[in-house]
Amino acid sequence: MAVCVPVRDMKDTAAFAKLVKESPEPITVTKNGYSEFVVMRSEDYDMMREEVAKARLVRVLADADKAYEQGEYVDGATFIAAMREQYGL
Repeated sequence: MAVCVPVRDMKDTAAFAKLVKESPEPITVTKNGYSEFVVMRSEDYDMMREEVAKARLVRVLADADKAYEQGEYVDGATFIAAMREQYGL
């Protein structure tokens, strides 16, 4: 169940921190009845960022597989030779 609290409830920082820590979901903070921002536990935020990074990686790998299937690639030796020539290595 979503938890919404008015911004004024943040004045009691100890109680608000306890609410955030004990809530299984992010807390929506409202101002004048409208959603203002969301607060979540730092470990939940870290996990969310990790999941987003994994999703991006899966997308990049899927794009690479598609490019490979379409023949849009350069073999390693050709790539290294081009980099050496371009950068004078």
